[in-house]
Amino acid sequence: MIDFNSLEYAQKLDNNDELRAYRERFHFPVIDNKEVIYFTGNSLGLQPKLVSDYIKQELDDWAKWGVEGHFHGKNPWFSYHEILTSKMARVVGAKDEEVVVMGSLSSNVHLLMVSFYQPKGKRTKIICEAKAFPSDQYILETQVKHHGLNPDDTIIEITPREGEELIHEEDIIKAIDETGDELALVMIGGVNYYTGQLFNMKNIAKHGHAVGAKVGFDLAHAAGNINLTLHDDNIDFAAWCTYKYLNSGPGGISGIFIHERHVTNKELNRFAGWWGQDKDTRFLMEKGFNPIPTAEGWQLSNAPVLLMASLNASLDIFDEAGMDRIGAKRDELTAYLEEIIHSISARNENVEFDLITPKDKTKRGAQLSIAAKGQGKALFDKLTKEGVIADWREPNVIRIAPAPLYNSFEDCYRFGQALERSIS
Repeated sequence: MIDFNSLEYAQKLDNNDELRAYRERFHFPVIDNKEVIYFTGNSLGLQPKLVSDYIKQELDDWAKWGVEGHFHGKNPWFSYHEILTSKMARVVGAKDEEVVVMGSLSSNVHLLMVSFYQPKGKRTKIICEAKAFPSDQYILETQVKHHGLNPDDTIIEITPREGEELIHEEDIIKAIDETGDELALVMIGGVNYYTGQLFNMKNIAKHGHAVGAKVGFDLAHAAGNINLTLHDDNIDFAAWCTYKYLNSGPGGISGIFIHERHVTNKELNRFAGWWGQDKDTRFLMEKGFNPIPTAEGWQLSNAPVLLMASLNASLDIFDEAGMDRIGAKRDELTAYLEEIIHSISARNENVEFDLITPKDKTKRGAQLSIAAKGQGKALFDKLTKEGVIADWREPNVIRIAPAPLYNSFEDCYRFGQALERSIS
């Protein structure tokens, strides 16, 4: 029987991996003449090798056509975002009319809150998770202030119980039920950036709707990572970036989801822009906003084509591989990596590695957050010198995320070897 914590075992798993060939479609950084172990796709995904070709196509059409590239290029820029819609919808489990690629994540969350956070009377409260990503905290705070309300009185943060790192979902549901008709919005990160905890979005939406509230999610750490089913989960809205698990590049474009029951409601409050205007009358340049009856009606400006071309290269890979296969490998990779980490902790008395990410694979994605008890940032610095690209969060957490499209089981084994060498 082969020892699981061996190169031979890891390579055997790789040989049986249906997605192993996709690794060759990405550029791996080489630092100090050594290919790194890249476990930070939860911050910035690796570059697909075809990105340069996809962007060059648009640069060539710009050179050839100038402004006429909007209509005569190989991929007319006028409708470039439409190339991405179906592919993105398949990634997040939505209907085409519910999804559009546009803008940036934080800007999109603000735009969506204009539509879905409309406090009236006593229905003003917002429920969110404690330790949400700072941008979400700032967005909620300033949106509340915009309506003349006090964030301290309006925003209800659900915290982990004393001595714990994870939030009990029953505490979220309890807060929803108790807030009742004072609750205007539930706004939570689908996957918590710090712990990697995945929340049951369908159940949260069900309870939020039962008290008359709207429910939305920031899916920055979920899109391209989790097998999402946004339409079936019946949530009202969501937004995500694409530069993490979706590999669109630094500062890559964002995406939004708005459930089909809302997209045709032209009376729904929103901030408008000309690219959200009815396509048949957009170029008449007339007053009177008439939104497109899909998620496109929330667009403000015309397509940033070079950003979209970069994302298009990655989405073609996702479309080919399929989220079912990606999700299956994600769970296998993460479980194998978890086993390796526990084995290192068990045989080294001077360190304890505590995974603060849920052990249940249905409550996490690719990320594992390691609390390195008895170790400080020196451990992380040593790991970096060993060629591991990961992420450090104070006070003692190392976040790692084996991305199924380009990470291998051998990467997990090599990480374990580097981790054990780095223990002081």
